[in-house]
Amino acid sequence: MLKSYFDKILIEAGCDEAGRGCLAGPVYAASVILPKKYRNKWLDDSKKLTDKDRYELRPEIEEKALAWAVGVVSNTEIDEINILNASFLAMHRAIDQLTQEPELLLIDGNRFTPYKQKPHHCIIQGDGKYLSIAAASILAKTYRDDFMKEAAKAHPHYGWESNMGYPTRQHREAIRLHATTPLHRMTFQLLPGQLEMELTIEE
Repeated sequence: MLKSYFDKILIEAGCDEAGRGCLAGPVYAASVILPKKYRNKWLDDSKKLTDKDRYELRPEIEEKALAWAVGVVSNTEIDEINILNASFLAMHRAIDQLTQEPELLLIDGNRFTPYKQKPHHCIIQGDGKYLSIAAASILAKTYRDDFMKEAAKAHPHYGWESNMGYPTRQHREAIRLHATTPLHRMTFQLLPGQLEMELTIEE
């Protein structure tokens, strides 16, 4: 089972993002404050869970958390500030919405832009080590998936209801055939080099 806390005294919020490697759609992040005594043997890194498990755990997290929130940065903002900065901004936006103020931030990964001089710890693969980060990974993933499934209805060619905007063969083939949508990240390599050049010439 994952660890319940990093510091046994400070109020700590776990933070994680979803959608960094996608070709389309926003990047989502979540921040979660769990009770120090909270335990859940099923809670884990969202990537290790099935879709069904993630959606079953989401209401459990939202009910048991002392505070939780989700932050979003759009694809156009990603193109303006780059995906790394957008991931940090999404975390900041999630923390902004917490109804309880954290005293320590636990960040999944190895880098972070400090938030209002709050102390933070960057933890590589933290979503597989701490419950609060794992909870944040599940919220970020499921709320982003909800967005992409809804977006797929308006843009049915790209398979977003299953690939969630990631660079699958189906997604890239649809870009080649149907060009881009307003949700695509135009600073990303949407197609392999030569195909991208041909698509640009045709436009």
